Amino acid sequence: MVFEDRILSIAKIDDLPHPQCSYLVPGLIDSHVHIESSMLTPCRFSEMIKRFGTVAIVYDPHEIANVLGTDGIQFMIDDANRAEVKMFLAIPSCVPATSFETNGATIKAIEIEKFSSKAVALAEMMNYPGVLSDDQDVLAKLELARLNSLPIDGHAPMLSGNDLLKYISAGVSTDHEASTLEEAKEKIRSGMKIIVREGSAARNFSALSSLFFSNPDDIMVCTDDAHPDDIISRGHINRFVHLALSLGVSIFDIYKACLLNPIAHYNLPVGSLRVGDPADFLIVDSIESFNVLSTFISGKEVFNVNQSYECSVSNNLKPINNFINRQFSPSDFKVLVRGKFARVISVSDGELLTGSYTWNHGYSFGSEICSDIENDIAKIAVINRYFEAPISLGFIKGFVIHSGAIASSIAHDSHNVVIVGTDDESISIAANKIFTLKGGLVVVHDTKIDYLSLPIAGLMVDDDYKSVADKYLSLISLAKNCCGVKLNSPFMTMAFMSLLVIPSLKIGDKGLFDVDKFQFMSLFFD
Repeated sequence: MVFEDRILSIAKIDDLPHPQCSYLVPGLIDSHVHIESSMLTPCRFSEMIKRFGTVAIVYDPHEIANVLGTDGIQFMIDDANRAEVKMFLAIPSCVPATSFETNGATIKAIEIEKFSSKAVALAEMMNYPGVLSDDQDVLAKLELARLNSLPIDGHAPMLSGNDLLKYISAGVSTDHEASTLEEAKEKIRSGMKIIVREGSAARNFSALSSLFFSNPDDIMVCTDDAHPDDIISRGHINRFVHLALSLGVSIFDIYKACLLNPIAHYNLPVGSLRVGDPADFLIVDSIESFNVLSTFISGKEVFNVNQSYECSVSNNLKPINNFINRQFSPSDFKVLVRGKFARVISVSDGELLTGSYTWNHGYSFGSEICSDIENDIAKIAVINRYFEAPISLGFIKGFVIHSGAIASSIAHDSHNVVIVGTDDESISIAANKIFTLKGGLVVVHDTKIDYLSLPIAGLMVDDDYKSVADKYLSLISLAKNCCGVKLNSPFMTMAFMSLLVIPSLKIGDKGLFDVDKFQFMSLFFD
């Protein structure tokens, strides 16, 4: 028995490798993902997501490009070519993301041209102010994408009205930053495709789920940034299938978002169970439960639930990196009062958007100011990893950290070192460990140090996904149980505190930054 719409088929077949199974269905596509955020190399990432029915991804190596430039992009291409999951390159468009922070490399228009034959898209144009102000370098990149017939992905949180129309008229065709239904519908009406995101730190499915009913032809799905523990526990793109099915969305409309729309938008050679298509498909137990029992890519079974699939990838990759040697003392993190009030970054669990909290601290001018743990105000530091420079210091609310410090060399998008802590001693210990490792995640608690080393660009490690996930979970457990942190994904949330293109108050290696006004702000004011 075969159920079909015009461009997709789902087959109910009795004679399959799994006795309890009755359906052949197409595979699933992640339309926008930063592999580096999994802390895994492309091959290791493939080993993980094939278990959940993902047969293809559109990946943007924006993170490693910010650290290592074209060498980083080529590293990802080479490793992705060895992966079983089909991996399609979207060329990073904003390296650096802004001119207001320090990163390790620059991607110019000439690099867009260099990689255009290997790519399916120009990745998220985060520099929407550059588009709106007719920045010539930005416009040159957009023009090269058009000349090479590459779709242009967007990144424009809360952009609306005439500014949105100008952004779209420049050729930008998608956006994955919509966080409200009103925002998403305006962008769709204006001609965009919305990529619904459900990652580790930003989860927008709940707010945008009605689009699966009202606009199935106008949406795709993505994880954007997801850590391995989250994928292991919640699934990959199959999580969208489960969520949408629970709401009563038609399986064919689900597949529009999870397969057909990205195939059409990015012109991907991925099969949808039609005659003559590549043999990319899944065996599932039923449409209702959608448990993946086998995954086939290009006719090869790459996953079978009844078999033990140890990691089949062993590349013995040589780490590439960009990290200076530097050590610190507690006095390096001292903050002296320069005003009656302090601007404090305010974070919410599961959100990339931040607010600004005004702290009436009560310290006298010129005195040393400390964290206010009782009122959930901790210190945050961002340290330039590329060359020696003054440390950027501020305060943050929402982590509910009671003692110690947590640190990471994953700090979007420039990937300097970011640390949240309660005291300067713990913060300096964390900083020293990160710089000694040349990248990683660190928890300082009870005079102890626990860490996950990330020797590849300070972002990734060539290890199997289970061991990385287990170590990552242990660090989160320490951050929560020993340091008091209340956020579900503290490292992921912390990594976005220096992303200067998502509102409202952020901190980069050069200081506090007001994203709404797109300018630096002083920490103190009267």
